[in-house]
Amino acid sequence: MTADTVDDDQLWSAVGDPVRRRLLDLLLAEGVGTPTGLSDRLPISRQAVAKHLAVLDRAGLVHATPLGRERRYEVDEAQLARAVRQLNEVGSTWDARLNRIKRIAEQIQRRKNG
Repeated sequence: MTADTVDDDQLWSAVGDPVRRRLLDLLLAEGVGTPTGLSDRLPISRQAVAKHLAVLDRAGLVHATPLGRERRYEVDEAQLARAVRQLNEVGSTWDARLNRIKRIAEQIQRRKNG
C-alpha cells in the first residue's frame, strides 16, 4: 500500500462513522470546539468524543491546539475539501457504472420483447 492509500483508508474510515460526521458538522458550524463542549451537544461522554476527535485528527480532518487543560479542535478545510472531491469522484464513477448496467438491462429487455 502506498502512503496515499493508507491516508485515504484513514480518511474514509474516519468519515464512515456517524458520530464523527456529527462532530465535523458541529466544528464546521461553530468554528472550534473542545471535547467537553462538544460532549455537551452529543449523547456520548467527553472521553468518547476525545477518542472520535483523535481518529479525525489522525486522518487530518481536524487539528488540535492546547487550550489550558483541554485541546481545542478545528476542521482542516483543505483535507475536508479533498474528501469532498474524492466523494464526488466516487459518486460520478458509480453513476457511470449504474448507467451502463441500466443500458445493458434495457438491451436485454428489448431482445426478450422483440
